[in-house]
Amino acid sequence: MAFPAKIRPMQSSISTPQPALRGISSMATRQLLADLVAAYAQRSDCAITIESVGGVDAAKRVQAGEPFDVVVVASEAIDKLIASGHIDARSKVDLVHSGVAVAVRAGAKLPDIGSEDAVRQAVLAARSISYSTGPSGVALVKLFERWGIADTLRERIVQAPPGVPVGTLVARGEVELGFQQLSELIHVQGITVVGPLPPEIQITTTFSAGICTGSTQVSAAHDLLAFMASVPTADAKRRQGMQPA
Repeated sequence: MAFPAKIRPMQSSISTPQPALRGISSMATRQLLADLVAAYAQRSDCAITIESVGGVDAAKRVQAGEPFDVVVVASEAIDKLIASGHIDARSKVDLVHSGVAVAVRAGAKLPDIGSEDAVRQAVLAARSISYSTGPSGVALVKLFERWGIADTLRERIVQAPPGVPVGTLVARGEVELGFQQLSELIHVQGITVVGPLPPEIQITTTFSAGICTGSTQVSAAHDLLAFMASVPTADAKRRQGMQPA
């Protein structure tokens, strides 16, 4: 008696797409990362989504265990996430150096910021000032303390909420003098970027990237970060007001 042959299930020719790489970054690198992800998409079929928020909030969300593959924040913040076990130390790569610039509302008189003393006088003359909650803001507070004017300025400071560009407050007329990363100011409408802080008091933040220890797509994440740190991305970094690291 013959038995029918076993029927084997048909093999699907459609491959299951990989889930998108998920990243989080500080606002200072938002536009740069958008440019780099677009460029990377031309050479890879890997889908990538990167959310940009305040740098402090980004680090807190990673520490809280929210699932991300890559993180781009200030270098010191990456180091803390490495120490807490949330980022693989071997994956850290420096991407850009970013300096602080000064902005006023469009049409306002431009203050002299050509020297340390000139910036100090401009700050003292301003009715209100604002800076970010990130590392550049912390450094600026220390500068005001060194100048001995921190108490004088206390009532004039308008703190920008995390994730809200200082330039937005300046454009709305809520702040007379704004300090923030140049990369965050150059895309804000309604302001004039007076220029960078002079070299003797320039505040430079290095932004770095790392891969989360909980990532399930480590190889793809490595490829992305290698591209972001590569020489061909240098022009894109300069266009966004930063210098390649």
